[in-house]
Amino acid sequence: MATFHIWTLGCQMNQADSLKLAAGLERLGYRPTESDDAADLVVINTCSVRQHAEDRAYSRLGVLRKRRAEGGGPRVAVMGCMVGPKTDELRRRFPFVDAWARPQQFDPIMELAVEARDVSQGELGALAGDGMRRTYGLPSGPTAFVPVIHGCDKFCTYCIVPLRRGREQSRPVADVLDEVRFLADHGVREVTLLGQTVEAYGQDLDEDADLATLFEGIERVDSIVRTRFLTSYPKDMTDRIIDAVADLPKVCEHFNIPVQSGSNAMLERMRRGYTVEEFEERVARIRSRMPDAVLATDVIVGCPGESDEEFAHTVELLRRVRFNVIHAAAYSPRPGTYAARKLADDVPREVKKARLRVIESLHAASAATHNDRMLGRTVEVLAEREEAGRTTGRTRGGQLVHFNGVKQVGRLVDVVIDQATPWSLQGRLAGEIALAAI
Repeated sequence: MATFHIWTLGCQMNQADSLKLAAGLERLGYRPTESDDAADLVVINTCSVRQHAEDRAYSRLGVLRKRRAEGGGPRVAVMGCMVGPKTDELRRRFPFVDAWARPQQFDPIMELAVEARDVSQGELGALAGDGMRRTYGLPSGPTAFVPVIHGCDKFCTYCIVPLRRGREQSRPVADVLDEVRFLADHGVREVTLLGQTVEAYGQDLDEDADLATLFEGIERVDSIVRTRFLTSYPKDMTDRIIDAVADLPKVCEHFNIPVQSGSNAMLERMRRGYTVEEFEERVARIRSRMPDAVLATDVIVGCPGESDEEFAHTVELLRRVRFNVIHAAAYSPRPGTYAARKLADDVPREVKKARLRVIESLHAASAATHNDRMLGRTVEVLAEREEAGRTTGRTRGGQLVHFNGVKQVGRLVDVVIDQATPWSLQGRLAGEIALAAI
C-alpha cells in the first residue's frame, strides 16, 4: 500500500487543511506514516507569516533534495502560504518538487498521488471539486478545527495572508454544519470555528447568516459539548455575536482579539481599521455580558516607525485591559506586503528584542494573576489526551489543566485546581482527596 507523510507548519487553518488532504489521500488508498523516511509521498504544508516558518520549510526541502539526489526518495509536494507569487523562484530553487499547491487547492497533490501510485482516474474524479469539498479530516483526539471562512479582506500593511489565501470566502451554513455533524459522529466533542477574521463569516454569502447562525446550529448537534472560534477582528464583532457567546450554553466565553498596538497612530499605519477606543469598547461590551470571559490578544512590536511613545501606549493598553494571554511577536518584513514595499524596517533589532521582553513579562504577570485566582476552584475540563497516568485538558476559557486520572479522554470532568503557574493549572478530579505535600 502506498504511504504518505504531511509535515505541517503554521496556523490552525493549515492543520485543518492537512487533515482534509490526509482524508483525501486515504480515500485514494494511501496510508499515513509517522515520519517521511518510509513515505512514498511527502507533503510540506507551509507558512509564510514569519520568516522562521519559511526557514524551517527550506531546511526540510534541503533534506529531501539530498535524498532525491542520492537516488530514489519520495515524491514531494509543497502546499500552503509559501506557494503563490514566489512559486517560480521556488521552482528554480527546488526543481525536484513534483507538485505545488496554493492554500485550499488540493487538486495538484491529488493528481500527483494518482500519477505516482497508478490510482484510477475514476477514484480521482470522485474527489475532484465537490468531492474534496465534502471530504472531512478526522483529528486524533476529541477536539477539531473547522474552517468556516477562508482568506482575508483587511490588507493590513504587514500581513501576507490576503496575498496568499485570497479574499474572504465563507462556506455555506449547510456545509459547515454537515462537517460538524460528521465530526460529532466520529467522536469529536469540541469544535473550533476558524477564520483569519472569523466574525466576517457570512458577509459574502447570499443567505442571511453570520457567525451566531453557526453557533445556533451547533447547539442542536447533540454530541458536541463545546464550540470555540478564532481569530476575532474588532470591527466585525457585532453585539449579536457577543450576545450569542453569552447566551448559548455550548459556546465558550473565550475571545482571541488581536489588538496589535495601543497607539492610534500605529494602528493607522498598520491599516488595522479601528482605533484603540473602539477596541476597548468591544472589550467592555464582552465583559459587561461575561465578567469572567477569558481574553487573549496579539501584539506586534517594532513595526516600521514605532516610537518609544507609541510602544509605551501599547504597554499602557495591556495593563488597562488585563488580558489573560498576550501573544507577542517582533515585526519582520514579509516580501510582497505594503510594509515591505513602502515602509522602512527602521526599528533596530535590539530594540525589537527589548520591547518583546517587556511584553512577554507583562504576559507572564497577567497570566499568573488570572491563574492564581483559579486556586481552590472547581472547573469544568474537557479531557483531551492521556499520558503516563495523567490527563490534560482545557477549561472553557482555554486554560491548560493537568490532573491525575485515566480513561477520561473525551469527557467533561470537574477538576479542583491545586496549583497554578502562568502557563498551566494542575489539579485533581473533584471528589478525590488532595495529597498532603511531603
